[in-house]
Amino acid sequence: MSDESNQQPPAPSGETPRDVLVVVSKLKSYIKSKSGMNTSDGVISVISDQIRQLCDQAAANAQRDGRKTVMDRDFQALNLGQPQS
Repeated sequence: MSDESNQQPPAPSGETPRDVLVVVSKLKSYIKSKSGMNTSDGVISVISDQIRQLCDQAAANAQRDGRKTVMDRDFQALNLGQPQS
């Protein structure tokens, strides 16, 4: 069976593609190993949307600093509830 059934249709001109942004097997394996729980397929699009939001915010941080490269510090500046090292 090919992966074509899992591919998103092309985004209309000017729109960002809505592709899955995580390795699904790795995410499911992580959740299983940490909690013993299974992961619903519906989680994948929610996680990808969250990642898109984080990336948009990090890109805005880089742009505000006058850079054209998103760096780790742009994500760290988002203060995601984890202590910074």
